[in-house]
Amino acid sequence: MITAQDINKLRQTTGAGMMDCRKALTETNGDFEAAIDWLRKQGQKVAAKRSDREAKEGVIIAQTSADNKTGFVVCISCETDFVSKNADFVAFAQSIADAAVANDVKSAEELNEVTVNGAKVSDLINDKLAAIGEKIGIAKFERVEAPYVASYIHGANRMGVLVGLTAVAEEAGKDVAMQIAAMNPLAVDAASIPADVVERERAIVVETMKADPKMAGKPEDMIAKIAEGKLNAFFKENTLLAQAFVKDSAITVEAYLKSAGDVKVTGFKRVALG
Repeated sequence: MITAQDINKLRQTTGAGMMDCRKALTETNGDFEAAIDWLRKQGQKVAAKRSDREAKEGVIIAQTSADNKTGFVVCISCETDFVSKNADFVAFAQSIADAAVANDVKSAEELNEVTVNGAKVSDLINDKLAAIGEKIGIAKFERVEAPYVASYIHGANRMGVLVGLTAVAEEAGKDVAMQIAAMNPLAVDAASIPADVVERERAIVVETMKADPKMAGKPEDMIAKIAEGKLNAFFKENTLLAQAFVKDSAITVEAYLKSAGDVKVTGFKRVALG
């Protein structure tokens, strides 16, 4: 006989709804462990049904290891902001990010296999999916290693930034991470932008100039020279070191870092919802 106490115990253990717990116990003849597996299987079916639905909401956690030499960004996605703003869901995302740090994971796939309180992360995610009825999962995972890594979370867990530096510089790390969050640079410097991106931008600039009546009849070498000038403006706007520093627009980020002890940026990751 299935009692209300059995149903409540299963509900407390799994977070699933009361009716789902009752059905799980009924389908498994009251076998508690089998009922948990049944609910997980139901969660897998829900995931399959929702595989074409976008999970544009979620919680982003950015944090570093205790020695600040490795940083992790984990995005646990969901479908609605109602869920993403729920304290329990934020805590759930934090527990998975903590597991990433504790196990020094290298990828989302590896994180799914990590065990938290005796259960794999993939199973915990599946249980949460069954409980809330929304498609959730590890949507994004990033990692940065450097002599010093700073982390920054912006806008109620809607964006996370990691920035690697060549030396310990806590204040500078925070300032540069905030810069990356605000200005969304493509790369650290011009040399770091992929060649295909540069060529595509150059082609756009050249074609735009050729279509301008004012440039009609101008020699190719002149157009090319002007195009390079416009390309330099593109680099200034889209590369971290060349950008105007958000806290003091009179200097660049590169100049700010020199004043902060001549630390250099080794790399960064910026993860945002949407």
